[in-house]
Amino acid sequence: MIMVSVGSVTVRAAGALREPRVSRWSVLVLLCSSLLLIAVDATVLHIAVPALTAALEPSSVQLLWIIDVYSLVVAPLLVTFGTLGDRYGRRPFVLGGYVVFGLASLAAAFAATPLGLIVSRAFLGVGGAMIMPATLSIIRQVFTDRRERAVALGVWSAVAAAGAAVGPLIGGVLVEHLWWGAVFLINVPLLLVALPFAVRILPASPGRADHPWDALSAALSTLGILSVAFGLKEAGSGHTLGRGPALVVLVAGAALLAWFVLRQRRLAFPLLDIGLFGQRGFAAGVGCVVLAVFALVGLELMLAQYLQLVLGLSPLEAAVRMLPLMVAAVAGGLAAAHVLGRIGLRATVGGGLALTALSLAPVLTWGTEQHPLMLAACFAGIGFGVEVALLAASDTIMASAPESRAGGAAAIEETAYELGAGLGIAVLGTITTIVYAPSLGTVPGVPSGLMAQARESLAAAAHVAGKAGGAGDALLAAARAAFVTALHSTVVVSVALLALTALAVALLLPRHPAGEPGTETPAPERADA
Repeated sequence: MIMVSVGSVTVRAAGALREPRVSRWSVLVLLCSSLLLIAVDATVLHIAVPALTAALEPSSVQLLWIIDVYSLVVAPLLVTFGTLGDRYGRRPFVLGGYVVFGLASLAAAFAATPLGLIVSRAFLGVGGAMIMPATLSIIRQVFTDRRERAVALGVWSAVAAAGAAVGPLIGGVLVEHLWWGAVFLINVPLLLVALPFAVRILPASPGRADHPWDALSAALSTLGILSVAFGLKEAGSGHTLGRGPALVVLVAGAALLAWFVLRQRRLAFPLLDIGLFGQRGFAAGVGCVVLAVFALVGLELMLAQYLQLVLGLSPLEAAVRMLPLMVAAVAGGLAAAHVLGRIGLRATVGGGLALTALSLAPVLTWGTEQHPLMLAACFAGIGFGVEVALLAASDTIMASAPESRAGGAAAIEETAYELGAGLGIAVLGTITTIVYAPSLGTVPGVPSGLMAQARESLAAAAHVAGKAGGAGDALLAAARAAFVTALHSTVVVSVALLALTALAVALLLPRHPAGEPGTETPAPERADA
């Protein structure tokens, strides 16, 4: 329940009319509650995959889209709606985002087909992208005192991280006691409470009619990212178009993104400030964010399925097994600033990535046996290492940008998080599909139609095992072994990417955070700490 106190300070928008007297901290509570819903929705489905597969029977590509389309839609639209909010005012986009998010949640909860759920998840991404950038901008508008603003932004960041971390746990509880659609339905009553408070207390913000908005850039970024993702997923299965046309779509998507980049460099008011990538530390920090989130979110999905479908845990038991990752991530966030001050930027980012890679390595020895202590240790190392590296990378991203371009830097960083999550699921999920299907050979006594369905995914195999009669146990055992082989392949790719990123960090990042003694190439202007 959202408690809102009224009557402490008058919130003013520069150049706008006087707004009702409301507490700025009440505004923060409302905005963070909204952000929590968005962050949770990015990972809440990871635990629900087996139950969802049994209910809707999606293909392997459809299952990847169900999970992935949310982040892939949010990533390009964050910048789009952020710039639209600057031009027309942010309050209408927050209110409109509540409506879109609530309706999409209702549609997703009762979706009867995989396609219906994919479309609903896409609209959830639209609603989330309308809300998320406006929350940060409104916080900066409402909190005019620098110290209070630092506290508010810290709370905002912690809520975003916590929401993504507890998503699987919330999903496990809801799936265990209700049904898979409850992970979406829970959003509706919360939004019904939040919407009237938002109408009452959110401040207006002035539009900037002199700041043009480029619709072509928005279309290029959105179509480019979705085309690349579709090409990657379809290349892994070839079910819809075939692998040849899928590669054409992939190349076309890459060409659209290249066009987008070239266009941003020519525009006087670009949607994305591409020029910031000229700073070596900034480019390295963004790359670190993309690849670290890529490895974490993609593997979190695979490991959630491993816990349930290979080790045989219930959704709630699997979520509890993943708790060390969440707790360690929170600890890493709290410790990152201290570690950064003690050992420097390069060692903090590189060390965090190296710890993540080392924590993943034991997964290569896992099979279908139980190993609770090793699993907890690996999850703890992954969560702590990734969070330390991400927060240190975030520090260098913002510190490498001049203060006058801090807004553009923040937009790129937010996009990097969502893009890393979307591409991680797309690429690692595609690798899993490519390796899993051939690894599952013919099982005696199982009809060819059921075998084809079982090769879609491990969740599908678990669903059809009951239809295979006496051969069901043999089918499930073979499918589990095939999935473990596929999991090992994704871990190898992730470890290699993390190791290469750690090496690049050692070569590209300065030893100390920007603005501190020992910084190698200070920028002429720095954003506030």
